[in-house]
Amino acid sequence: MDLIWNLCLLQYILQRCRQYIIFVYKIIMSVKVQICRRLKDLTRDDLEKLTKTELVEKVIQLQSYNRQLKNILHKKLNESDNGDVIKLTESGELSKDSGTEGIEGIETMPTTEPNQEKSSSRKFDFSKTFKRHVLLKFLYFGWDYQGFACQEDSNNTIEFHLFKALTRTCLIESRSSANYHRCGRTDKKVSAFCQVISIDLRSKFPEKQQFEESCLEKEIDYCGIMNRVLPKNIRCISWMPIRNHLFSARFDCITRTYRYFFPKGNLNITAMQDACKLLQRHTDFRNLCKMDVHNGVTNYVRHIEAANVRLCPHENESKNKGYAMHYLEIKANAFLWHQIRCIMTVLLLIGQEKEEPSVINELLNVEKNPCKPQYTPAMGFPLNLYHCEFRDKSEQKAMSESQQGRRDLRDLTKWLHNENNLRRLIEILQSEWSQAQIKATMVRSTLYDLEQLLEKEFNAIDVNFQTSLLQDNVKSKSYQKLMSRKRCESLNNRIEHFVKKQRLTVPKQKDSVEEQELSMP
Repeated sequence: MDLIWNLCLLQYILQRCRQYIIFVYKIIMSVKVQICRRLKDLTRDDLEKLTKTELVEKVIQLQSYNRQLKNILHKKLNESDNGDVIKLTESGELSKDSGTEGIEGIETMPTTEPNQEKSSSRKFDFSKTFKRHVLLKFLYFGWDYQGFACQEDSNNTIEFHLFKALTRTCLIESRSSANYHRCGRTDKKVSAFCQVISIDLRSKFPEKQQFEESCLEKEIDYCGIMNRVLPKNIRCISWMPIRNHLFSARFDCITRTYRYFFPKGNLNITAMQDACKLLQRHTDFRNLCKMDVHNGVTNYVRHIEAANVRLCPHENESKNKGYAMHYLEIKANAFLWHQIRCIMTVLLLIGQEKEEPSVINELLNVEKNPCKPQYTPAMGFPLNLYHCEFRDKSEQKAMSESQQGRRDLRDLTKWLHNENNLRRLIEILQSEWSQAQIKATMVRSTLYDLEQLLEKEFNAIDVNFQTSLLQDNVKSKSYQKLMSRKRCESLNNRIEHFVKKQRLTVPKQKDSVEEQELSMP
């Protein structure tokens, strides 16, 4: 009897569920679904054809979209903030209120009431201070950062932390008024052992006294106070007073040297060195970079002064075999986007004896090969900006009246260091080295035991795959030669594409060359 009752109850429940599903389905079908499609960018001609009502709707839509972007940007900028209050103004610019306790030259206003819990900080008055133009030299490891230059959707950049430190220590009032230029713009995960910026900083002394030895000794310890608020993997090494206020770390830099570190593995170092000799020329490197046409880069001629593969100091190649560290050192006036990483990819293929060194000549012959073969740039984390050289006198001739007496002097002076800062920097780097070396030694010890076991049990030859990490691509069963691979779109076709889309205006040849000489990797 109970079984029959349960079956009847189950049948009733299923029937009610069926009726409910049909009811919900009818409601859904009665609702009109609207799909939001992304509107294409309208040209001026298209906008002139729109009615007044359509233009008003378009403006309202853009205002709503702009408001959403501001909210997203405001949220992201405050996610990784360390106590500083970051505000987004109505014009979309960023403003920041930072704590300035313990920073040289910062005064605080006393409390207005004795029982008041918090004292309000008085805004620093830059009109009562002096300024001087300097070069600042920085060291940073970019493995955990999204690149050097500031980005709209991320605080995780080197430049963000630099300006956060500069404003927090009241060395500058704002970026726009600081006469700021950077020597190199490194990409995501790329490091720098010698990144240089030119900037106007607060000074204790008027301009006429700034180059006196006594004043230089008593000047603000720029590196010291910045290192107190910078992350440990971003350090200011030294600073240099500059006589010409228009001297630029970007435009007055004559050469930049990069190094790319890698283990020997199974590479033929001699073949790689032969290939490097073919790179030393003034020519078009469009097939050895990532073309950036959509940002207006149409000139890919660069001059590589020197390129070579060397064994790292304190390395023993005969003892370490495939674990001996080498580096590619390449020196040029300027670099293209991902140029060194693309060059390294081709050198690795040559070192693995999959390509001949003569493939460099084929890639640099853009008349014969106007389209770049498809290949992936090498990983970015082993790359670093190693050294920069500057001209003695800036090409910017304009000077203030107070600088007329120094017209015949060099703009550059000398790098000023502080012993305590250098000791502290060495201490931090030694700690970083110890941590990394302990991990590397533990892995190396395990590898040694496994390699001995492989040789004993299977009489196997050396296994050297140390460089496979650097080639971020899918391994194929059979290797396909570079010059027989599918080709990317040619430079001329890309230029025509963006011109038709009205996203690119091709300048005159002379202006184009001058502009592209300043491009960075």
